[in-house]
Amino acid sequence: MTESPILRYFAFVHLQPPLAAVSSWFYQLAHDIERDLPAGAEKSTALRKLLEAKDAAVRAALDLPTDVHLPED
Repeated sequence: MTESPILRYFAFVHLQPPLAAVSSWFYQLAHDIERDLPAGAEKSTALRKLLEAKDAAVRAALDLPTDVHLPED
């Protein structure tokens, strides 16, 4: 099985903390979805909407104080 190309947009190592921590939560879920759900339109939609949610959460994290340390899962 080949990975969905959208998974590359969930990478987070290039981000600064705490943005990387927030993004890592979505990275893990995206890979779980890729691994556990059958291919199809609904899986593609789930990953696309998860990417939208990740982008919004990372933008929200831009307003966190710089000394905040969020857990990475």
